[in-house]
Amino acid sequence: MIWAYGFSALEVFFVVSFIVLYGAYILRIIRISKKLNTPGRRVALKVALRAIYFALFIVALLGPSFGDTSKEIKSVGKDLFFCIDLSESMNAFDVQPTRLEKVKFELKNIVEAFSSDRIGLIMFSNEAFMQCPLTYDNNALNLFIQTLNTSLVPNTGTDFGPPLKMALKKLRSEEGGVTQQKSKIIVLISDGEDFGTETSEVAEEIESDGIKLFTLGVGTKSGSKILTRRGYKTNREGQEVISQLNSTSLKKLASDTGGKYFEINKSKNDVSRLINTINEIEGELRDSKQMDVKSNKYYYFLGLAILLLLIDSLVHIRVLKI
Repeated sequence: MIWAYGFSALEVFFVVSFIVLYGAYILRIIRISKKLNTPGRRVALKVALRAIYFALFIVALLGPSFGDTSKEIKSVGKDLFFCIDLSESMNAFDVQPTRLEKVKFELKNIVEAFSSDRIGLIMFSNEAFMQCPLTYDNNALNLFIQTLNTSLVPNTGTDFGPPLKMALKKLRSEEGGVTQQKSKIIVLISDGEDFGTETSEVAEEIESDGIKLFTLGVGTKSGSKILTRRGYKTNREGQEVISQLNSTSLKKLASDTGGKYFEINKSKNDVSRLINTINEIEGELRDSKQMDVKSNKYYYFLGLAILLLLIDSLVHIRVLKI
């Protein structure tokens, strides 16, 4: 027999209380029987009955498990690639504390929400780099997310083509992952400033492969200055650059591939909607196993204890015969 729970302070409290209260009760009956000079042996019947169903209640609380049953355990999951824009414009602070820091915070929540799925990270500006391949290791993912900063990639503009092409290639070639295209997902996170020329071509390939593509825009239309190590970023004329969210390109990319556009700005945060949308996508059955398990049979003991309790309350026994 296997117990679901250990003998805790709660059970100890109940047992001690029972012993103390019934010990006092028995002593009281013994004193009364001596004074009246009458036998009080029948008190033993009440004590035995109540001790039995009290013990059964305790056993039920501990959750006894016995008997072998077979249960099918299914492993269902998805493959998700997150492409994170690390161009200098992500240092703009129209979303506090900065666009990138907000993205890093939300990415950790997303990783937690999809702990049973494989997640990969791709960082990009005008080039794309694999930050973390598809993995189940959430601790490793969170470490990679924490290290994301704009100095990790060249900052000569933003191009959506390379990260989408890399994600598509990895999802096509990955071994041991899902085989159903509908369970493969790409999420592109950026402020929307796309200066690439191959984005449309890659988007068509993603759509033809049946892979879901979602875009997450970060920033505001009013925009803000871009903070660098030397101060605010300036253009060739020495004027301070104002970076604004270009939601048009992100919306078009999502629309062209049958996906959805989400946004983070001062007044709204669509990350919860993004998580819910991905959750609605059916995952692929990765593995199925039959396991022998023991079933918790507490209800047998609980039922018997309740039956004895009812008998005790309905049947009255004189503990003192005068």
